[in-house]
Amino acid sequence: MTNRVTFRMQDLQDVPKQIERDHESKRLVVLLDRVKRQIAVRRDHALRVEAMKRPAAAVSSDSVPPRLSIAPVPAEE
Repeated sequence: MTNRVTFRMQDLQDVPKQIERDHESKRLVVLLDRVKRQIAVRRDHALRVEAMKRPAAAVSSDSVPPRLSIAPVPAEE
């Protein structure tokens, strides 16, 4: 004799609804992941564009250290 599981009629009616909810939940998770990825890509792109727009640091004569003159070393006799 096998042990059979019997379901109530109400349980059998709820199964398709639960399957549909699970499927919708999975679709929502996939959609949220896709949106998060797109936001991250756009943010990275915006940061790169901003970095390109910034002017290079201007080099003024005050910020450059003076060159040292090379003096000849006296030769030993």
